[in-house]
Amino acid sequence: MTESGILVVDKPSGWTSHQVVGRCRRLLGTRKVGHAGTLDPMATGVLVVGVGRATRLLGHLALTRKSYSATIRLGQNTITDDAEGEITSAAGAGALTDAAIEAAIEPLRGAIVQVPSTVSAIKINGERSYARARRGEDVVLAGRPVTVSQFDVLHRRDAETDGTPVIDLDVVVDCSSGTYIRALARDLGAALGTGGHLTALRRTRVGSFGLDEALPPDELTADPPGRPELIGLDAVARQNFPYLELDADEARAVGYGRPLPRSLPGDPTALLHGGELLALYRPDGDRAVPVAVLVG
Repeated sequence: MTESGILVVDKPSGWTSHQVVGRCRRLLGTRKVGHAGTLDPMATGVLVVGVGRATRLLGHLALTRKSYSATIRLGQNTITDDAEGEITSAAGAGALTDAAIEAAIEPLRGAIVQVPSTVSAIKINGERSYARARRGEDVVLAGRPVTVSQFDVLHRRDAETDGTPVIDLDVVVDCSSGTYIRALARDLGAALGTGGHLTALRRTRVGSFGLDEALPPDELTADPPGRPELIGLDAVARQNFPYLELDADEARAVGYGRPLPRSLPGDPTALLHGGELLALYRPDGDRAVPVAVLVG
């Protein structure tokens, strides 16, 4: 039976999330591998990889808070809202004060409606937005509610690039799943009238998973490869969800995916028996019903 669990990877720059999954398949000797929360090739940092039965948890692990460190360049727009795209305008940003930057950031904090970047992986009629945008189509994406709980400037550097005065801001961002840091850079530049894009992005945390437990890039790419150790399903459940220990009769019912006549502490709640994760259940009136069953 395929070993099941979570592998936290520090994704190298230049790798797609899909390439990381492919490498993990080879390292672990199984095809049943997936990831939660795509990172662009330019970005580095925490990528949560599910193996075996843990792939059924990935959609729920992605619906959580994420933390980033990033660098935003004010003074230039790019077609992709990051450094991988060609520059489309260069208004410059030399005269901006710190107070003006802070005033423009403030409306981007809290509960906001954000329009994702056109080169995002969002699907439009079954096709990725970025594919349409790269063909030159006029892509219009709907705004979506997100929460930015922290958006702070740590450092400012004034410089000149290709004759254009620019300002590089090193920032930290804590946000809900579905927030695009590229879009924050774009919207900050638009609010200041300078244009803006992302030049560096590093994801430092996804829910309870941080860089301190991530597989380093050199171990991911090592030749000959080692076999990384997975975080077990029971530990994943206790770290990320409210959880309940079931008795034997309840565990048997969960194995068949049956509802349980009991209340739950959260939506979803992890159900365990004898230290084994059996399923995620959610409240449904005065009973609990399955979201994802991992046994049976």
